[in-house]
Amino acid sequence: MGHAHHIEIVQENIGIPAKGRKFSFILMAVGVLLSIMGAFITPASGSHHESAAESHETTEVVGAEHVVAHGAEHVEDHNVDTDAFGPRVKFNSKPKSKFITLLSSVLVNGYFYLLIALAALFFYCVQYIANAGWSATIIRVPQAMASFIPYAFIILFIAIFLGKDEIYHWAHYNHLHLEKGAEGYDKILANKSAFLNSGVLLIFPTVIVLIYFLMARKFNKISDAEDAAEKGTTKFFKQNVKWSAGYALVFGFLISVISWLYIMSIDAHWFSTIFGVYNFATGWVTALSIICLFVLFLKSQGHLKLVTDEHVHDLGKFMFAFSIFWTYIWLSQYLLIWYAQIPEEMIYYQMRFEDYKFNFFLNLALNFVFPFLALMTRNAKRSPWVLGIVGTIIILGHWHDVWLMVNPGIFGPGRQVGLFDLGIFLLMGGLFVFVVLNALTKRGLVAVNHPYIEESAHHDVGV
Repeated sequence: MGHAHHIEIVQENIGIPAKGRKFSFILMAVGVLLSIMGAFITPASGSHHESAAESHETTEVVGAEHVVAHGAEHVEDHNVDTDAFGPRVKFNSKPKSKFITLLSSVLVNGYFYLLIALAALFFYCVQYIANAGWSATIIRVPQAMASFIPYAFIILFIAIFLGKDEIYHWAHYNHLHLEKGAEGYDKILANKSAFLNSGVLLIFPTVIVLIYFLMARKFNKISDAEDAAEKGTTKFFKQNVKWSAGYALVFGFLISVISWLYIMSIDAHWFSTIFGVYNFATGWVTALSIICLFVLFLKSQGHLKLVTDEHVHDLGKFMFAFSIFWTYIWLSQYLLIWYAQIPEEMIYYQMRFEDYKFNFFLNLALNFVFPFLALMTRNAKRSPWVLGIVGTIIILGHWHDVWLMVNPGIFGPGRQVGLFDLGIFLLMGGLFVFVVLNALTKRGLVAVNHPYIEESAHHDVGV
């Protein structure tokens, strides 16, 4: 069902909106303030480096019948049942320094914003692969969000480079060069050493993200050429389709590798076959929410005149649907491990359920219960106020989701969200907003020569 009246397609060129610039600077300023407060308030808890001798004093043995603690071997029963999980796996953690606390916060936030930027570019590509017409009027927003890829990755890489030996216990273990049968030898880590080593950790994801970045630049060049072409030219649209298919293939296969190396290997004795999908779901629904928020903000500033309530409604439906999708993946991963009750598999959920119970259920409430109930009606999906509130909750919820993936494996029981975490989150959030708004000024807001721009301008969901 289409509109009967004619809609004129006009290019929109903007500078960074004053409110957007102010908002980004406020976020960065508050983030810096909280981070400085965190530097004073966060207690120091141990030295930054551990010696090999100290490592031998406390060795984690998962699913085994003993641990070595304080230089003396003693027997511990790891198969004492608990009501929630059955056989219990012991977690031995060492105190971490204030510096490692800071680096863990940088890792969480760098990874979170990298996921968002990569997922936004994936959204851009999916629209071309699917020959989607409705999204042509908003396509420049996810394209601009992808411009944050290098910023997020550089920040993430710094955290990993400086803190890998403390963040990833397998990295410290590899430095010990223990032979089979030696005290402290870990069969699981030894068998994974071909993949879990510093060379792979630092080089492989860097190459992958560099490919993503170069493809994002290619899309920008194609868009610039399309805007400058004659009306009706489809050459550049076809190029976008081909490159989008390539990005989708590379993204689909290699995003899992990044999640395995950077996040899952923090709990190196544990693994999940759908961990990559789970991380994609987190980044995807967050990116959708941020796309919606940027569209609403630009419309409130008098831009994106071709965007109507119909487009906003579709973005609301995406947020609603993929909040349910995230929950499906979350529950699938949890139930398979809960059902099997194999100690080396359930260690991940055991700690998060027993020692981070509040965070465990808060995660579910923020990322499923609230979005599901709030976006259930048609009117809610078309309301800027509702979408703004729900979108903000989804962003915070999935940031907390990444926080919960990372911190228990580094610190063990007892860690909670601190000023470092919030400060770095807001600091990077402000930088993200500024970079995206700046990217939107580099080319027109409207893909005026997109072959489906007329269809998008007359888009009607029909209900």
